[in-house]
Amino acid sequence: MSWNLNRRELLLAGGAAWLGAGAFGHALGASQKSTKKVLFFTKSSGFPHSVVTRKGSQLALAERTLTEAGKEHGFEVVASKDGRLFEPDKIGEWDAFAFYTTGNLSKPGTDGTPPLSSDGEKALYDAIRGGKGFISMHSATDSFGHHPPRNKGAEDPFVQMIGGEFIIHGAQQVVTIEVADPHFPGLEKGFGESGQFTIEDEWYALKNMPEDLHVILVQVTKGMQGPMYHRPNYPMTWARSYGKGRVFYTSMGHREDVWENPKYQGLLIGALAWASGRVDANIEPNIKQVTPGYKDFGG
Repeated sequence: MSWNLNRRELLLAGGAAWLGAGAFGHALGASQKSTKKVLFFTKSSGFPHSVVTRKGSQLALAERTLTEAGKEHGFEVVASKDGRLFEPDKIGEWDAFAFYTTGNLSKPGTDGTPPLSSDGEKALYDAIRGGKGFISMHSATDSFGHHPPRNKGAEDPFVQMIGGEFIIHGAQQVVTIEVADPHFPGLEKGFGESGQFTIEDEWYALKNMPEDLHVILVQVTKGMQGPMYHRPNYPMTWARSYGKGRVFYTSMGHREDVWENPKYQGLLIGALAWASGRVDANIEPNIKQVTPGYKDFGG
């Protein structure tokens, strides 16, 4: 399928799809009171991806992209690498959270910015269980979990919340992605109008995915280069409930041209709309039906 589409046209079309034609105009003229406030957390305690690496005080590409796209759809996105914003006396400021992170976020790590305290991490889970939204991209599944000194894997509360854990990745390559749910917000006028699409990115091999995942996009492993992909198809993008909260993850987003693509931006805005409760979607678990071999990762 073609990736060529004007960003505003895509976002407007995608916005109309996920809000409904009658609600879209109202959303564009939404009052400040109805604006959803989103904390976009981009701390790199591990590998610093280029899309979230700042030059001086200038926001990184991913931060600028989500901030600007959010404005067009009634989201005030605040990008930060400061883990202190999750403290119990501060976390109530946010309606939703977006994560593009790596490493053990309870440590200053690579970028040296303030980490989450144990109270802040607990406050995050409590907030989401209580009904806040959470969306996450690419390296978020390489946060906490197996990183020392935690090494908790499937028992790590972050892994349990997000719905999967990073294992390893191979070389960047063009792959085929199957659309398991073309009706999820943000897909109807983007990726979802055909049964599959191709895209170049860095692809994560994942594990520790629970049975309650609603799979949106499927990683097609046939033809992929690298032993880590010699496995049955597995979830690449999903949504799930976490208590009263809504959780979304997509493996896409390593490359700068992916972040610059309006279809990817439309997917993220649709995910924010769903996670923040602006729109509903059917997230009935389908992982066993669409990716029956997902547990077989060769390890």
